[in-house]
Amino acid sequence: MRPSPTKEKESHKSSHATLPNNFHAVYGWFLLAKMSVNPMAYEAQFFGFTPQTCMLRVYIAFQDYLFEMMLVVERVILKKLEGFPDSKISPFQIRKSTEKFLLFMKERFDHLFSKMEQMLLQLVLNIPKNVLLPEDKVHQQYPYSKEQFQTLQGEIDQLQKQYKVEVSAGQALLAELEEQKMVQAELEKTLQWFDGLENICREHGTSNLKESFAFLTQTSKKLQDILKEVEKKNKRLQKSNLHVV
Repeated sequence: MRPSPTKEKESHKSSHATLPNNFHAVYGWFLLAKMSVNPMAYEAQFFGFTPQTCMLRVYIAFQDYLFEMMLVVERVILKKLEGFPDSKISPFQIRKSTEKFLLFMKERFDHLFSKMEQMLLQLVLNIPKNVLLPEDKVHQQYPYSKEQFQTLQGEIDQLQKQYKVEVSAGQALLAELEEQKMVQAELEKTLQWFDGLENICREHGTSNLKESFAFLTQTSKKLQDILKEVEKKNKRLQKSNLHVV
């Protein structure tokens, strides 16, 4: 019993839709296996992508184009078939023939693509062993052993510690400098006050500020002595008054 055209179309669409994904998955696993053997990490550093990933994308693009072309050919054949109503060829047979031809084309494509992939990976996407990237040439100019690198790393750590100490000392000096600026400002205010006081003394007939301060000091001392003498006499008078009472 021949299936209905609708069921044929749905079954062919589902089988055709899963066909590319299966092909892509198989080829993707194949590339992953190759990458585990030769990851081509140096090439990935230069290009920004792994060559195997590039080839996978090219393969998928060709495969998608091949599948699309097969669908176009199939539609053209079906359209031509409509002009022959007495033909015994069914759309199901055409789909089977299309899939058979697609598998044949894919086998040929995979064979040719494997050669193209090998050529591209060896001649185009491969960095020769004797070639260094610009960022790695410094290692060739200044080669270091593991022990020398560790020694250099220790020196770098020591210099970093010294730098931190110097930075801390510099910050402390800056803070001290700020304090000195504040003290200098206060001293300038004090000098300005003395200058103003000296001007006042000159206006009142005192020419030497030093002598004026000495005179004021002596006078103050005399007043303190007189005050002490008065306090003593006052205490004596209070005592005598107490005895009288």
